[in-house]
Amino acid sequence: MQTLKQKLVGTEQISESLLLNLLLACSGGFQDAYTYIGRGHVFANAQTGNIVLLSTHLLSGNVSLVLHYLLPVLAFAGGIFFADFLRLFHQGRITSHWRQTVLLWEIIILFIVGLIPSSMNDIANMLVSFSCAMQVESFRKVNGRAYASTMCIGNLRSCMAALSECVLHGNKEKWEAVTDYLIVITVFALGAGFGGVLAEQYGLMTIWVSPLVLVIVYAMMYHKPIGEN
Repeated sequence: MQTLKQKLVGTEQISESLLLNLLLACSGGFQDAYTYIGRGHVFANAQTGNIVLLSTHLLSGNVSLVLHYLLPVLAFAGGIFFADFLRLFHQGRITSHWRQTVLLWEIIILFIVGLIPSSMNDIANMLVSFSCAMQVESFRKVNGRAYASTMCIGNLRSCMAALSECVLHGNKEKWEAVTDYLIVITVFALGAGFGGVLAEQYGLMTIWVSPLVLVIVYAMMYHKPIGEN
């Protein structure tokens, strides 16, 4: 039986530990709710939602709203490319790990977002989407299992697949995966809830909660090996 500490940070690579990725999931949920509630009903992470709304407005003739949803989609794509560029750029370097550089970029970007007025929501949404994409591309495993820190659909699918293995095939070893995914989904939902409430009550600078969380994540990555991949 694992202790709580082993459960949270027992993995060999801190970048795959449950605790670190719970913090990332909380931050990811917070950002998605922040942009939707506080920045004109645009999703920072759930680009499927943006594409649905983009297509709906395009076919309805509301051309003025198309860019409102297209820009964060393009920014998200650019964020994935940039994260991969940082990984390639850091190959062979020993001064820092590429995931730490990604976190530094995220922290800076999200701090800037808090300074952007509501009249420039499209720019703010692009920056948050860019940041979210870097995160989801850089942190893709928890305890060796594939997961996403900025969206739920993949985690929900993986959770139910593991649950079916337990129930239908008697594979009891999959219970740990079920609990890990359920915890991640719950923490994401809590982050989203707080993000929406705070954005509604306290305004645009509430996004600064996310970089504060990411500073903690950055500090954790000095504690144990980060992992090469």
